[in-house]
Amino acid sequence: MTMIASAGTFALGHRTVKRIGYGAMQLAGPGVFGPPKDRRAAVAVLREAVAQGVDHIDTSDFYGPHVTNQLIREALHPYPDDLVIVTKVGARRGPDASWNPAFAADELVQAVHDNLRHLGLDVLDVVNLRLMFDVHGPAEGAIEAPLTVLADLQRQGLIRSIGLSNATRRQVADARRITDIVCVQNQFNLAHRDDDALIDELAGAGTAYVPFFPLGGFSPLQSETLSAVAGRLGATPMQVALAWLLRRAPNVLLIPGTSSIEHLRQNLASARLTLPDDVLAELDAITPASEGA
Repeated sequence: MTMIASAGTFALGHRTVKRIGYGAMQLAGPGVFGPPKDRRAAVAVLREAVAQGVDHIDTSDFYGPHVTNQLIREALHPYPDDLVIVTKVGARRGPDASWNPAFAADELVQAVHDNLRHLGLDVLDVVNLRLMFDVHGPAEGAIEAPLTVLADLQRQGLIRSIGLSNATRRQVADARRITDIVCVQNQFNLAHRDDDALIDELAGAGTAYVPFFPLGGFSPLQSETLSAVAGRLGATPMQVALAWLLRRAPNVLLIPGTSSIEHLRQNLASARLTLPDDVLAELDAITPASEGA
């Protein structure tokens, strides 16, 4: 049995994956820009993830740019039959490492072909449209034009499934009128729960929800509470945060990232961490109800 077997599985597009995967973003250089300090170590982390049973890797060609996809290909190609690689389009990196929208039809088409080439694939399992109306979080904006481009590429056989990243509830509803949406990837954690209602809606529809930044945006007091709980459980704060997310809903799929094999193993071990009801209540109280949605 692998470390992540006890977390269960959930549908992700045409496949079923274990609920803890791996996010490749941290394999790029500082600020997700440029190459890693130690390329061999990055390759080793990817190989260890698959060896530990990970069957869902999240990446993008704008990580680096191109760096993480090239590392994934170097480490894992030819890919295991059960490995699902999810990528994102809709952004580009400036020479100053800035994050910029890339929604034009030609940019999206080029991005899909770049991902295919750098990953060494003929078809992409899942492509998330990263919405960039506000780089700091979801913001309303029309998505029909860029999503239609991806739907056309899907009909051409270059994409199997489509998802959204950094999306509002309204955008998810709009998108589902255009094409099937198999996952939504937004920030969500103990301290930021604006997507509570969305998670439940997606769970009812059998759609995966993929939270990122499991420890992002915590206040010092919130971090102190989480650390105290982790200490009592003999776990790390990250493990507790991941275990809480797994308990939040059955459609939650995790993609914790790290450039360390030790941290990778700790993250995967969170699948076996039991959170008693009193601990769950204490964790739920970290965020006042008024901050949720």
